[in-house]
Amino acid sequence: MPRMNKSILNEFNLREDLAYLNHAGVSPWPRRTAEAVRKFADENLYEGSARYLEWLKVEESLKRKAGELINAPSSNDIALLKNTSEALSIVAYGIDWSAGDNIVSSNDEFPSNRIVWQSLAKRGVEFREADLKSAASPEEALFSLVDAKTRLLTISSVQFSTGLKTDLNTVGQFCKDKNILFCVDAIQSVGAVPFDVMDIQADFVMADGHKWMLGPEGLAIFYSSPASRDRLTLNQYGWHMVRALGDFDRRDWEPSLTARRFECGSPNMIGIHALQASLSLLLEAGMESVEKEVLRRSEYLMNIIDSRHELELITSREQGRYAGIVTFQRLNRDNGALYEYLMSNRVICAHRSGGIRFSPHFYSPIEHLDRGIEMVLEF
Repeated sequence: MPRMNKSILNEFNLREDLAYLNHAGVSPWPRRTAEAVRKFADENLYEGSARYLEWLKVEESLKRKAGELINAPSSNDIALLKNTSEALSIVAYGIDWSAGDNIVSSNDEFPSNRIVWQSLAKRGVEFREADLKSAASPEEALFSLVDAKTRLLTISSVQFSTGLKTDLNTVGQFCKDKNILFCVDAIQSVGAVPFDVMDIQADFVMADGHKWMLGPEGLAIFYSSPASRDRLTLNQYGWHMVRALGDFDRRDWEPSLTARRFECGSPNMIGIHALQASLSLLLEAGMESVEKEVLRRSEYLMNIIDSRHELELITSREQGRYAGIVTFQRLNRDNGALYEYLMSNRVICAHRSGGIRFSPHFYSPIEHLDRGIEMVLEF
């Protein structure tokens, strides 16, 4: 299997005593991202906003790159928001709900993709949570809860805790056939594996930049198809979301025809410069190559875990059912205490599903995976 170009791998400069296995949490930055932030800080220090028009070009470049990363038809379909939760809230409170409507999801979702839907109970909207293990497939478990009053199906592309990967193409076709809106929390996919909003026929897709996209916290991409975008009532307003952007003397206004209608105020310019740099690296590496290396590391970990009687794999090994997350348990041990032990020994990971979650990225040295497992077995 071909290995990643060395110039790409040299973008990462983590301390030698650190085994970083938490890209499903918050990722380190590539060198070019840190340099972009330093350059932007210097511009502000020495010139203020004299180069603001150039900054706007970086913003547009980021939207193009984000669109390319998820195969959006146009950069006009991409909004830049604060985080995944904001994007989910825009969808949840933009739909014209009726009492008795329901939303279908799973009981494994990250709180961002649960709380906002539960909050609609005051409008008479029911939130249904499928047990993904209750049917022949996770998709069938979701479909079993759909009825004539289902308005939207929302699911994570990859479950944050177990690492289970959803067959989004199957779900998207089901939703299209049933005339149900399809919303995807893609934070654990975008940047780790190829993602195609057209193939999955999604209405809405959102993902923070600080995980597999290798960017900063505080900036997320939000895709909406043009038809679905028009179905959302706006609940946030400001100078930046109007059609006649920059015409500050104009008294009448209309929302932008593009996804910019969801960007109500001033953009996060420092985050934009950072994420633009990070996405340039992923696109330069090529998402097919990134995916190969991510899956190679996941499979490497799963092979070791399955070979040890002290360990039990939680993440599914079924082909097409995993991405970059590998979650497992150390049997007959307190896995919460194990997590603290790993962190104190500079193995950066997470405590999820009652076990340990490792999430290496494409550049993560295999030696770091070995070190993580060795520390688990030493505990």
